[in-house]
Amino acid sequence: MSKEGGDKVPAARIVRCPSCGKSTRYDATNPDRPFCSDRCRTMDIAQWADEGYRIPLKPENSDSDQEVKRHVDDEDEGY
Repeated sequence: MSKEGGDKVPAARIVRCPSCGKSTRYDATNPDRPFCSDRCRTMDIAQWADEGYRIPLKPENSDSDQEVKRHVDDEDEGY
């Protein structure tokens, strides 16, 4: 049995490759999505493995940490 109107396949979304910026399809026909190629995907995973991507850490004794500690110490003295 067929449906009226047939089976519609949604249009592929076009995105920029995070590695090189090239336009690429973001759908099931692109096994490397969101990357444009296996090379770009491999370069990205290598960046992660080499710790090229990092979340910056704040200094251990930042002013905000001292304020929190001071506030906690003040509360402890009240008991």
